[in-house]
Amino acid sequence: MKQFKHTSLSALALFLGLAFAAPLPALAFDDEESAEEAEEEDGDKWFAVVDGDVFTGTGAVLRGATVLAKNGVIEEIGYDLYLPEGTQVLRVPGQRVYPGLVALSATSRISRGMFASRDEGEIDELARAEAEIEGTPESPETFDWLAAAYDPTLPGSSAPEDEEGAVGRRPVRMDAEDGYDPFNPYLILALATGITTAEQGDSALKLKRGSIDGVGMTEKYISSFAWSNSSPSSKESTRAKFKSASDYLREHRKWEERGDKEIPEPDKKGVDANALKVLRGETWARFSSNDRSELLGIARLAQQYKFRPVIYGAREGWTVADELGRAGAYIVVTPRSRADKDERYVRPGGSSIENAAKLHAAGATVTVVPASTSIDLSGIAGRDLLHLPIEAGFAVRGGMSEQAALEAITINPARIMGVDHRVGSLEVGKDCDLIVTDGDVLHYETFVQWAVVAGEIAYDKQEEIYFAHIRPRSDAVDPLEVVGEEPATEDEAPAEPDADDAEEGDDAEEGDDAEEGDDAEEGDDPEAGDDASGDDATGGR
Repeated sequence: MKQFKHTSLSALALFLGLAFAAPLPALAFDDEESAEEAEEEDGDKWFAVVDGDVFTGTGAVLRGATVLAKNGVIEEIGYDLYLPEGTQVLRVPGQRVYPGLVALSATSRISRGMFASRDEGEIDELARAEAEIEGTPESPETFDWLAAAYDPTLPGSSAPEDEEGAVGRRPVRMDAEDGYDPFNPYLILALATGITTAEQGDSALKLKRGSIDGVGMTEKYISSFAWSNSSPSSKESTRAKFKSASDYLREHRKWEERGDKEIPEPDKKGVDANALKVLRGETWARFSSNDRSELLGIARLAQQYKFRPVIYGAREGWTVADELGRAGAYIVVTPRSRADKDERYVRPGGSSIENAAKLHAAGATVTVVPASTSIDLSGIAGRDLLHLPIEAGFAVRGGMSEQAALEAITINPARIMGVDHRVGSLEVGKDCDLIVTDGDVLHYETFVQWAVVAGEIAYDKQEEIYFAHIRPRSDAVDPLEVVGEEPATEDEAPAEPDADDAEEGDDAEEGDDAEEGDDAEEGDDPEAGDDASGDDATGGR
């Protein structure tokens, strides 16, 4: 009996196994189909800008050329390029194609919308406004105090130290990528200006709309240091940090050359972590200064310890341009910045419209920022990020070449953020971040017609509310198209409807041709080539 029960149960299990196993091949087939569909959906995405005058940002200009991108990366730039089937094509004859602009110290409203907290540029603007209201003149002491409140590396800051004893540039900073809002209107305004990459805190963000994938590119690429005449202790502290870091690296190099593992590695205790990163080339050293003697001191410190400083302000940089050039400094300037010379000194001083040009001629790498790095539709027109190209145009007015001015708002800020291998110029292998303009990008009357980010159109002037009413484009020709199969020739076209009609049994008696007016009853002349087989379906009328 037990054996019978065991056999019965085995047979039942076998039957159920076969019954439930039968649909498995169909399920596997469905999985294969879904896999194939997924592959088709995830296939390569091609995008091309055709017939535009391509200003690559490297000095080359290709008239009527094509920029072809695959999956958001530039695949080829040139003439008569093969466009794969399915390529989205943007035809821009007579218009200019530039690299997307790169904005340093940009307001956090670009990525976080109207509820973003004030950032550095907005704090500077607020301090200037308060100074004007209170009638107090702008002074180095005032802005050194402001910087200390914002930058914890300066004297007077109470920011806590981290585990290695280094003080962060921003003690309270949310991750820029986590707070990214791809639907906020300030993002549209930035793209309308031509900005496709922006510095947010210590991060470089790609300005994508409707998506947060691939927004963050890099972060924590800069460390701030103080160097102020109003605070001699700040200069002493900074010099001591670089000396201790340099001494440690020298001892560490000797220890590595010995190759003796029994000898202990040099102790890193007391060595400033930020200065160490700068000397190792892992981050930049940032300074903020406008005074001639301060700039000279920063340049000589950089030459002594062999690092390239990034200096914001540099209003009197033109007076010591040679020293800054020898230091290989990156200078972030506002060409329209104005300040009178201190009459207590006989030496040259104050601001100069030639500041950017002289710094560039001396070998410094110049980046241009406007007076305010915020974006708004109120306030002083032409002084914020909405007019970044105009600010670069003022550098041209001061004697800078147009190519150097273009680099000052594209590749040079990208180098500071450490993303020049991806953005800042139009080259094969770089991200397809570009803008299409209806004129010279540095001219105040020029508008950005399209902004492309990662090979996708992120901004179309005609589709947005802000500037569509100003010099609207003609709707006669749609510049967008998708490359598909080649259209049939005129000789081949009539045979297709005849064959279809013959297979479907259509004739004049069924009324198909009568509705189109193809038969003789409607008064058509047979000599015109019309007959009951429906030749006019080819569109000849």
